[in-house]
Amino acid sequence: MLGEKLSAGGFGGENTVVIGLLRGGIPVAYEIAAALKSPLDVALVRKIGAPNQEELAIGAIVDGKSPKIYLNESLISRINMPAGYLERIERVKLKEIREREKIYRREGEKIGAFGKTAIIVDDGIATGASVMVVIEAVKEEKPSKIIVAVPVIAADTLKELKNTVDKVVVLSAPEEFYAVGEFYEDFSQTTDHEVAELLQKSRKML
Repeated sequence: MLGEKLSAGGFGGENTVVIGLLRGGIPVAYEIAAALKSPLDVALVRKIGAPNQEELAIGAIVDGKSPKIYLNESLISRINMPAGYLERIERVKLKEIREREKIYRREGEKIGAFGKTAIIVDDGIATGASVMVVIEAVKEEKPSKIIVAVPVIAADTLKELKNTVDKVVVLSAPEEFYAVGEFYEDFSQTTDHEVAELLQKSRKML
């Protein structure tokens, strides 16, 4: 459905690159890339969880020409943060990202977004920590446009995102939003193997 919406908006082809967020964003991004007949790449991003609450995202880190870190300062100010926690967790997450890159990009290099329309895709957006840091990293590549495409997004986050990118394409933006998983019948975790397989299949389709 997102692919159809984007296609109707005139997006697609070789001058568009679809960028899926790890890992759940890749199955959604794969379908969009197939509908638009555009190349698919992966945003090497990891959430930074709160101490002893890994699911509570206090920020995110993405690798690129220079690693980018996004931190939710208002959330961090309300948490009892041990000294040196952020520095330590950033090192751990960056190491995880670089190990995963060897799996995902073993048969292909990163697809540059310079001068192209970059469509950033996730399976859903709650606080926006991960997508914000990916947007900042993609901006450094100087694309002609940045579009965010997502099936479901929290209404408040949608308002913020609209001021950050050229266009946000969504299917649903409910006011009451607790977790991305509540909007899926099957929200089982996407594996590294599935990500690598979809990236490889997408390369073969072009």
